[in-house]
Amino acid sequence: MRQRIDDYALLGDCHSAALVGRDGSIDWACFPRFDSPAAFCRILDVGRGGSFRVSPEGPYHSTRRYLDDTNVLVTTFTTPGGVLEVTDCMPVRTGMSHSPRTGTRHALLRRLRCVGGTVRARVVVAPRFEYGAFVPRIRLTSPQTAELVGGADALWVTATRPLVAHDNALRAHWSMRAGDEAWVEAAWTPSLVERGPAEMPDLTAMRRRMEQTVAFWREWISHCAYEGEYSHVVRRSALVLKALTYAPSGAIVAAPTTSLPEEPGGVRNWDYRYTWLRDTTLTLISLMLLGYQEETLAFQRWLARTSAGRAEDVQIMYSIRGHRLLPEVELSHLEGHRDSRPVRAGNGAVKQLQLDVFGEILEGEWLFSKMGRRMSQRNWEFLRGLVDNVCERWRQPDQGLWEVRDEPRHFIHSKLLCWVALDRAIRIARSRKLPAPVGRWVRERAAVREYLLKEGARHGWFPQSVGSDVPDASVLQLPALGFLPSAHPLVSRTVDVVRQRLEKGGLLYRYHAADGLSGGEGTFLLCSFWLHDVLVHSGRTREAEELLRYLLSLANDVGLYAEEAVPGTGEAMGNFPQAFTHMALVASCAQLSAGRSFQLPRAGAYDYADFALTYHLGRRSMFMSHFSWEALQ
Repeated sequence: MRQRIDDYALLGDCHSAALVGRDGSIDWACFPRFDSPAAFCRILDVGRGGSFRVSPEGPYHSTRRYLDDTNVLVTTFTTPGGVLEVTDCMPVRTGMSHSPRTGTRHALLRRLRCVGGTVRARVVVAPRFEYGAFVPRIRLTSPQTAELVGGADALWVTATRPLVAHDNALRAHWSMRAGDEAWVEAAWTPSLVERGPAEMPDLTAMRRRMEQTVAFWREWISHCAYEGEYSHVVRRSALVLKALTYAPSGAIVAAPTTSLPEEPGGVRNWDYRYTWLRDTTLTLISLMLLGYQEETLAFQRWLARTSAGRAEDVQIMYSIRGHRLLPEVELSHLEGHRDSRPVRAGNGAVKQLQLDVFGEILEGEWLFSKMGRRMSQRNWEFLRGLVDNVCERWRQPDQGLWEVRDEPRHFIHSKLLCWVALDRAIRIARSRKLPAPVGRWVRERAAVREYLLKEGARHGWFPQSVGSDVPDASVLQLPALGFLPSAHPLVSRTVDVVRQRLEKGGLLYRYHAADGLSGGEGTFLLCSFWLHDVLVHSGRTREAEELLRYLLSLANDVGLYAEEAVPGTGEAMGNFPQAFTHMALVASCAQLSAGRSFQLPRAGAYDYADFALTYHLGRRSMFMSHFSWEALQ
């Protein structure tokens, strides 16, 4: 039986991730990193992808939840004879949750517990390494341990009850009565590593590993500064974002999967297991709104080392370890999720010109500086280089944030973010009294602004690109980034056109325009959160609240979102879970909470994220008495 994308739940250890279906089957897992070839990828090919399933035999009904404030999943299977509870995690090693060196065991740990009646449990471990390319050799090393090896990979399986190797899989059938418990762990190593039964974890070790993992997540989320009615969904999204962080480097993946389709049977199937500077910066801004700073510091260090401190060599994305080459290949042996081909590994957009990236980085640095963080000379020299690059290149066309695989265009959003890069750099230089060619930057900022207002808004509203009459949801960022007031006539008209031509069933498409690809896509959830924020800051709070309630209803049963949703049904489409969507949820909840508590001006332009950060981290009573709109302008 095929699972839908939103039938899955996330497991993670800040090194890699796995997806668990409602049926107890782990159908996606990569080791040892997010971007490693998958050991289980049944989500991309039911027949040959491989999986790790734990469930009752016979009919059942399943429900699931995360243990409070963790990424540890509990699935409850109710059968005619009894109830089986399966608790899953990717165990972390002990250590401080804020350390960039958070450890991992490269493992999947599963506890089975019969909580009522009697249940016959079934376990099937059937890895297919290198994206389902071959069947590994399976060898029992004791009645309760086994080695599954092939190519560069090995899985070492340990259970507290007997296992059997049969039909190209490791299998078990265990009869359990109320109070009975069983454990099974699958741990990855390179295939050259040898392990004996004595090196496998015993029951005490497995219990300790799960306890340490629960404690790790709870310690990290205890630092979340958000207080408000949406606390539960905000904390869940924060945990997702943390799980998508690669601890050794501080890089954050856009999503932990590849090739989950934007349309069933379509070709828009991309590998998102990499670090886009844009996505990461926006994610870090959301974490800043919650009071987290260590993640931003770790990413700054990673970016400085990855780019070798040379602004002219910055590209839009990297591997989580800093690799610059991400060749895109098609895995033709896989049928794809719901027959959506091609399945891809790597991402050919890596060498595109996307001018908005510079503005995203400078926006993040401006907000981070407002949190009181010191600006090192090396970091400032790097940022100055980025801004000088903007001065040289902002007049060029690019592929834009949507990464169109078509001719470059003068995207409004790209020009807006060039303005942001200049504007935030000027603010940083002036507020910190840092050396910079501020006069040049001021002139270029004015030139970008004039270009946008004269060339970009020829029709009385802002389209996707200069000279077109195609709307694009990305222009909703014009007021959000402080370019124009939310109540400005150009903004109001732009919002109206975007909604009239891109909204369906309460959700927004990114655009309806040629982009070099065939097929279609679902509505893009990030864009609907952007609309929510514009409504908040336009004083349309009740309308914003209704939209937010609807967006929150689109999460799956454990609070996770994909990149897109099908209008009408809300079915998830695209890679899953998606950092873009979860970071937007955090930001929108923060915007609404702040907007409700303060009378927003209609005339002045200001940065939405700056406003929310000031509110949520400025201790509300001080904010209400000392907040200055001029400080945001």
